[in-house]
Amino acid sequence: MAKGIIFDIKHFAIHDGPGIRSTVFFKGCSLNCQWCHNPEGIHAKPEIFLRNEKCPSECRFCISACPNGAITRKKGSIEVDLSRCDLCRDCEEACVYGALEIIGREVSIEEVLTELEKDSLFYEESSGGVTFSGGEPFEQPKFLDALLEKSKSKDFHTTVDTCGNFNSKLLANIEEKVDLFLYDLKMIDDKKHRKYTGKSNKLILENLKYLTENGHQVAIRIPLIKGINDDEQNIGKTVEFLKTLCRVKQVNLLPYHSGGSLKQKRLGKKQPEEDFQSPSNERIEAIKNIFKECGFSAKVGG
Repeated sequence: MAKGIIFDIKHFAIHDGPGIRSTVFFKGCSLNCQWCHNPEGIHAKPEIFLRNEKCPSECRFCISACPNGAITRKKGSIEVDLSRCDLCRDCEEACVYGALEIIGREVSIEEVLTELEKDSLFYEESSGGVTFSGGEPFEQPKFLDALLEKSKSKDFHTTVDTCGNFNSKLLANIEEKVDLFLYDLKMIDDKKHRKYTGKSNKLILENLKYLTENGHQVAIRIPLIKGINDDEQNIGKTVEFLKTLCRVKQVNLLPYHSGGSLKQKRLGKKQPEEDFQSPSNERIEAIKNIFKECGFSAKVGG
Protein backbone atom coordinates (compact mmCIF):
# COMPACT_ATOMS: atom_id res chain seq x y z
CA MET A 1 0.00 0.00 0.00
CA ALA A 2 1.29 3.47 -0.94
CA LYS A 3 2.88 5.66 1.70
CA GLY A 4 3.51 9.36 1.53
CA ILE A 5 5.18 12.24 3.35
CA ILE A 6 2.96 14.92 4.87
CA PHE A 7 3.64 17.80 7.24
CA ASP A 8 0.23 18.31 8.80
CA ILE A 9 -3.42 17.29 8.98
CA LYS A 10 -5.67 20.19 9.86
CA HIS A 11 -9.04 19.36 11.37
CA PHE A 12 -12.11 21.63 11.15
CA ALA A 13 -10.70 23.62 8.22
CA ILE A 14 -13.15 26.14 6.77
CA HIS A 15 -11.06 27.82 4.05
CA ASP A 16 -10.06 24.79 1.94
CA GLY A 17 -13.31 24.05 0.14
CA PRO A 18 -17.00 23.93 1.08
CA GLY A 19 -18.18 23.17 4.60
CA ILE A 20 -16.06 21.84 7.45
CA ARG A 21 -13.10 19.86 6.18
CA SER A 22 -9.97 17.94 7.07
CA THR A 23 -6.95 19.15 5.11
CA VAL A 24 -3.94 16.91 4.48
CA PHE A 25 -0.76 18.83 3.67
CA PHE A 26 1.66 16.98 1.35
CA LYS A 27 5.41 17.61 1.35
CA GLY A 28 7.04 18.63 -1.94
CA CYS A 29 6.27 21.27 -4.55
CA SER A 30 7.70 21.93 -8.00
CA LEU A 31 7.31 25.69 -7.57
CA ASN A 32 9.37 27.82 -5.23
CA CYS A 33 7.19 30.88 -4.76
CA GLN A 34 9.16 33.56 -2.97
CA TRP A 35 6.10 34.57 -0.91
CA CYS A 36 4.96 31.01 -0.09
CA HIS A 37 2.92 30.89 3.14
CA ASN A 38 3.72 27.17 3.57
CA PRO A 39 7.47 27.01 2.83
CA GLU A 40 7.71 23.83 4.91
CA GLY A 41 5.80 22.17 2.06
CA ILE A 42 8.29 22.98 -0.71
CA HIS A 43 11.05 20.46 0.06
CA ALA A 44 9.99 16.84 -0.47
CA LYS A 45 11.81 15.40 2.54
CA PRO A 46 11.44 16.09 6.29
CA GLU A 47 13.22 19.21 7.58
CA ILE A 48 14.49 20.72 10.82
CA PHE A 49 12.28 23.52 12.19
CA LEU A 50 13.83 25.69 14.95
CA ARG A 51 12.05 28.02 17.37
CA ASN A 52 15.06 29.45 19.16
CA GLU A 53 12.89 31.88 21.12
CA LYS A 54 11.49 28.84 22.99
CA CYS A 55 14.90 27.38 23.77
CA PRO A 56 16.24 28.20 27.27
CA SER A 57 19.97 28.92 27.29
CA GLU A 58 20.73 26.43 30.06
CA CYS A 59 19.13 23.44 28.28
CA ARG A 60 21.34 20.92 26.45
CA PHE A 61 18.89 18.04 26.03
CA CYS A 62 18.86 18.05 22.20
CA ILE A 63 22.67 18.35 22.04
CA SER A 64 23.09 15.35 24.33
CA ALA A 65 20.45 13.34 22.48
CA CYS A 66 21.92 13.74 18.99
CA PRO A 67 23.91 10.58 18.12
CA ASN A 68 25.77 12.34 15.31
CA GLY A 69 26.93 15.50 17.06
CA ALA A 70 24.97 17.60 14.58
CA ILE A 71 23.60 20.09 17.12
CA THR A 72 25.57 22.92 18.72
CA ARG A 73 24.77 26.15 20.52
CA LYS A 74 26.35 29.34 19.20
CA LYS A 75 25.70 32.83 20.51
CA GLY A 76 22.67 31.63 22.43
CA SER A 77 21.01 29.88 19.48
CA ILE A 78 20.74 26.23 18.53
CA GLU A 79 22.32 25.37 15.18
CA VAL A 80 22.03 22.11 13.24
CA ASP A 81 24.71 20.85 10.86
CA LEU A 82 22.47 19.33 8.18
CA SER A 83 25.39 17.42 6.66
CA ARG A 84 25.58 15.36 9.88
CA CYS A 85 21.85 15.17 10.65
CA ASP A 86 20.05 11.96 9.63
CA LEU A 87 16.60 13.13 10.88
CA CYS A 88 16.44 10.36 13.47
CA ARG A 89 14.08 12.51 15.63
CA ASP A 90 16.00 11.84 18.86
CA CYS A 91 16.47 15.59 19.32
CA GLU A 92 12.78 16.27 18.76
CA GLU A 93 11.82 13.72 21.40
CA ALA A 94 14.35 15.17 23.85
CA CYS A 95 13.17 18.77 23.45
CA VAL A 96 10.56 19.45 26.14
CA TYR A 97 10.11 23.10 25.13
CA GLY A 98 8.89 22.63 21.56
CA ALA A 99 11.90 24.53 20.24
CA LEU A 100 13.07 21.85 17.82
CA GLU A 101 10.80 19.91 15.49
CA ILE A 102 11.13 17.66 12.45
CA ILE A 103 8.61 18.86 9.86
CA GLY A 104 7.34 16.02 7.70
CA ARG A 105 6.62 12.39 8.42
CA GLU A 106 5.94 9.26 6.43
CA VAL A 107 2.40 7.98 6.85
CA SER A 108 0.32 5.13 5.46
CA ILE A 109 -3.06 5.41 3.77
CA GLU A 110 -4.65 3.78 6.83
CA GLU A 111 -3.11 6.33 9.19
CA VAL A 112 -4.47 9.25 7.19
CA LEU A 113 -7.91 7.62 6.80
CA THR A 114 -8.13 7.14 10.55
CA GLU A 115 -7.63 10.87 11.03
CA LEU A 116 -10.12 11.81 8.31
CA GLU A 117 -12.82 9.53 9.67
CA LYS A 118 -12.70 11.37 13.01
CA ASP A 119 -14.38 14.32 11.29
CA SER A 120 -16.85 12.43 9.09
CA LEU A 121 -19.88 13.56 11.11
CA PHE A 122 -18.92 17.19 10.50
CA TYR A 123 -18.60 16.52 6.76
CA GLU A 124 -22.18 15.26 6.68
CA GLU A 125 -23.63 18.12 8.73
CA SER A 126 -21.82 20.92 6.87
CA SER A 127 -21.56 19.49 3.33
CA GLY A 128 -17.82 19.39 3.91
CA GLY A 129 -15.19 16.78 3.17
CA VAL A 130 -11.48 16.23 2.73
CA THR A 131 -8.92 18.46 1.02
CA PHE A 132 -5.47 17.43 -0.18
CA SER A 133 -3.11 20.38 -0.19
CA GLY A 134 0.55 21.10 0.35
CA GLY A 135 3.06 21.63 -0.95
CA GLU A 136 1.68 20.08 -4.10
CA PRO A 137 -0.37 16.85 -3.92
CA PHE A 138 0.53 15.88 -7.50
CA GLU A 139 4.18 15.56 -6.42
CA GLN A 140 3.09 12.29 -4.74
CA PRO A 141 0.62 10.99 -7.35
CA LYS A 142 0.32 7.36 -6.18
CA PHE A 143 -0.27 8.46 -2.61
CA LEU A 144 -2.81 11.06 -3.74
CA ASP A 145 -4.60 8.56 -5.98
CA ALA A 146 -4.86 6.00 -3.18
CA LEU A 147 -6.19 8.57 -0.70
CA LEU A 148 -8.77 9.80 -3.19
CA GLU A 149 -9.86 6.22 -3.89
CA LYS A 150 -10.36 5.50 -0.19
CA SER A 151 -12.07 8.85 0.41
CA LYS A 152 -14.57 8.28 -2.39
CA SER A 153 -15.30 4.78 -1.04
CA LYS A 154 -16.37 6.55 2.18
CA ASP A 155 -18.51 9.03 0.17
CA PHE A 156 -16.34 11.95 1.30
CA HIS A 157 -16.43 15.10 -0.82
CA THR A 158 -12.90 15.46 -2.24
CA THR A 159 -10.95 18.61 -3.03
CA VAL A 160 -7.42 18.95 -4.39
CA ASP A 161 -5.60 22.25 -3.87
CA THR A 162 -2.99 22.49 -6.62
CA CYS A 163 -0.50 24.91 -8.15
CA GLY A 164 -1.22 23.26 -11.52
CA ASN A 165 2.41 22.57 -12.41
CA PHE A 166 2.23 18.80 -12.95
CA ASN A 167 2.43 16.31 -15.81
CA SER A 168 -1.03 16.23 -17.35
CA LYS A 169 -0.76 12.44 -17.75
CA LEU A 170 -1.20 12.16 -13.99
CA LEU A 171 -4.79 13.30 -14.33
CA ALA A 172 -5.87 10.09 -16.07
CA ASN A 173 -6.22 8.11 -12.83
CA ILE A 174 -7.08 11.00 -10.55
CA GLU A 175 -9.43 13.50 -12.16
CA GLU A 176 -12.70 11.53 -11.81
CA LYS A 177 -12.10 11.09 -8.07
CA VAL A 178 -11.92 14.83 -7.42
CA ASP A 179 -15.11 16.81 -6.77
CA LEU A 180 -13.42 20.20 -6.71
CA PHE A 181 -10.05 21.60 -7.76
CA LEU A 182 -8.76 24.68 -5.92
CA TYR A 183 -6.43 26.04 -8.57
CA ASP A 184 -3.72 28.59 -7.83
CA LEU A 185 -3.12 31.24 -10.48
CA LYS A 186 -0.24 33.53 -9.61
CA MET A 187 0.22 35.67 -12.71
CA ILE A 188 -0.19 35.54 -16.49
CA ASP A 189 3.15 36.95 -17.64
CA ASP A 190 5.46 33.95 -18.09
CA LYS A 191 8.73 35.82 -17.58
CA LYS A 192 7.51 37.28 -14.32
CA HIS A 193 6.15 33.90 -13.25
CA ARG A 194 9.57 32.33 -13.79
CA LYS A 195 11.23 35.08 -11.75
CA TYR A 196 9.02 34.68 -8.68
CA THR A 197 8.19 30.94 -8.72
CA GLY A 198 11.16 29.41 -10.54
CA LYS A 199 8.99 27.84 -13.26
CA SER A 200 7.07 28.73 -16.40
CA ASN A 201 3.29 29.03 -16.15
CA LYS A 202 2.71 27.38 -19.55
CA LEU A 203 1.87 23.95 -18.13
CA ILE A 204 -0.23 25.55 -15.38
CA LEU A 205 -2.44 27.34 -17.89
CA GLU A 206 -2.69 24.25 -20.10
CA ASN A 207 -3.78 22.03 -17.21
CA LEU A 208 -6.35 24.58 -16.09
CA LYS A 209 -7.77 24.74 -19.59
CA TYR A 210 -7.93 20.93 -19.75
CA LEU A 211 -9.80 20.63 -16.45
CA THR A 212 -12.41 23.20 -17.39
CA GLU A 213 -12.91 21.79 -20.89
CA ASN A 214 -13.52 18.34 -19.41
CA GLY A 215 -16.27 19.43 -17.09
CA HIS A 216 -14.46 19.57 -13.76
CA GLN A 217 -15.43 22.00 -11.05
CA VAL A 218 -12.62 24.50 -10.51
CA ALA A 219 -12.30 27.45 -8.14
CA ILE A 220 -9.47 29.88 -8.86
CA ARG A 221 -7.25 31.11 -6.06
CA ILE A 222 -5.14 34.21 -6.66
CA PRO A 223 -2.55 35.29 -4.06
CA LEU A 224 -2.34 39.08 -4.12
CA ILE A 225 1.08 40.65 -3.57
CA LYS A 226 1.51 44.41 -3.76
CA GLY A 227 3.53 45.52 -6.77
CA ILE A 228 3.93 41.96 -8.05
CA ASN A 229 0.58 40.81 -9.42
CA ASP A 230 -2.03 43.35 -8.27
CA ASP A 231 -1.42 45.74 -11.20
CA GLU A 232 -4.06 46.55 -13.80
CA GLN A 233 -2.21 44.67 -16.55
CA ASN A 234 -2.00 41.34 -14.71
CA ILE A 235 -5.54 41.53 -13.34
CA GLY A 236 -6.86 42.47 -16.78
CA LYS A 237 -5.04 39.60 -18.50
CA THR A 238 -6.15 37.19 -15.79
CA VAL A 239 -9.78 38.16 -16.35
CA GLU A 240 -9.37 37.81 -20.12
CA PHE A 241 -7.88 34.32 -19.75
CA LEU A 242 -10.50 33.11 -17.28
CA LYS A 243 -13.31 34.33 -19.53
CA THR A 244 -12.10 31.92 -22.24
CA LEU A 245 -12.59 28.93 -19.92
CA CYS A 246 -15.70 26.87 -19.33
CA ARG A 247 -17.26 26.47 -15.87
CA VAL A 248 -14.95 28.86 -14.00
CA LYS A 249 -17.12 31.14 -11.89
CA GLN A 250 -15.49 31.26 -8.46
CA VAL A 251 -12.42 33.42 -7.81
CA ASN A 252 -10.90 33.63 -4.34
CA LEU A 253 -8.48 36.47 -3.64
CA LEU A 254 -5.83 35.68 -1.04
CA PRO A 255 -3.99 38.78 0.25
CA TYR A 256 -0.35 38.17 1.16
CA HIS A 257 0.51 37.67 4.82
CA SER A 258 3.98 37.49 6.33
CA GLY A 259 3.60 34.20 8.23
CA GLY A 260 5.62 32.34 5.63
CA SER A 261 8.63 34.62 6.13
CA LEU A 262 9.00 33.60 9.78
CA LYS A 263 8.67 29.93 8.80
CA GLN A 264 11.45 30.36 6.23
CA LYS A 265 13.72 31.73 8.93
CA ARG A 266 12.94 28.83 11.26
CA LEU A 267 13.66 26.37 8.45
CA GLY A 268 17.02 28.01 7.82
CA LYS A 269 16.01 29.04 4.31
CA LYS A 270 17.31 32.11 2.54
CA GLN A 271 15.02 35.08 2.98
CA PRO A 272 13.63 36.69 -0.20
CA GLU A 273 15.32 39.91 -1.23
CA GLU A 274 12.02 41.74 -1.72
CA ASP A 275 9.83 42.93 1.13
CA PHE A 276 6.49 41.45 0.07
CA GLN A 277 3.33 43.18 1.25
CA SER A 278 -0.39 42.86 0.85
CA PRO A 279 -2.21 45.39 -1.34
CA SER A 280 -4.30 47.96 0.50
CA ASN A 281 -7.85 47.08 1.46
CA GLU A 282 -9.04 49.56 -1.14
CA ARG A 283 -7.01 47.87 -3.89
CA ILE A 284 -8.21 44.41 -2.86
CA GLU A 285 -11.82 45.59 -2.96
CA ALA A 286 -11.25 47.16 -6.38
CA ILE A 287 -9.81 43.90 -7.74
CA LYS A 288 -12.75 41.97 -6.32
CA ASN A 289 -15.15 44.33 -8.06
CA ILE A 290 -13.31 43.93 -11.38
CA PHE A 291 -13.93 40.19 -11.27
CA LYS A 292 -17.55 40.65 -10.19
CA GLU A 293 -18.24 43.12 -13.00
CA CYS A 294 -16.94 40.50 -15.44
CA GLY A 295 -19.40 37.89 -14.19
CA PHE A 296 -17.31 36.00 -11.63
CA SER A 297 -18.28 35.20 -8.06
CA ALA A 298 -15.35 36.81 -6.27
CA LYS A 299 -14.54 36.91 -2.59
CA VAL A 300 -11.59 37.68 -0.35
CA GLY A 301 -10.27 34.62 1.48
CA GLY A 302 -10.37 30.86 0.96
